[in-house]
Amino acid sequence: MIGENGEQLGIMSSRDALKLAKEAELDLVKIAPGAKPPVCKIIDYGKYRYEMARKEKEAKKKQKVIEVKEVRLSPNIDVNDLNTKISSARKFLQKGNKVKVTLRFRGREMAHMQANRYILEDFAKAVEDVAVIDKPIKQEGRSLTMFLSEKR
Repeated sequence: MIGENGEQLGIMSSRDALKLAKEAELDLVKIAPGAKPPVCKIIDYGKYRYEMARKEKEAKKKQKVIEVKEVRLSPNIDVNDLNTKISSARKFLQKGNKVKVTLRFRGREMAHMQANRYILEDFAKAVEDVAVIDKPIKQEGRSLTMFLSEKR
């Protein structure tokens, strides 16, 4: 049993504990119900819940959400188009997001999937000053994908 000011009151029956809580016009809350004997505390439960909600909200504010942005390429992409995609990926990485680079194949292009792997490798080399490969190139159905994240 823990009192309202944090002092330990020792082991006592639940009746005595409830009686003490009612005298102080506060609530009796089980803090560690799994312990032997269970640990209870005399507190204002409404105030306690408010404090917990406030701490949770404060923790959420400090949290940074990392998004995954996607850059789609095709096997017959031209140099200037590739440079445009690389610059957009750089912007995403500098903002702290992860980038999923997808090389999509259609129709007859499917026969030359591994031959076009160099496009993703060149993409990774072009952004290696700001990015590091999170997940290497992997075939997923009709596309090759890789994940990049910001260098630390």
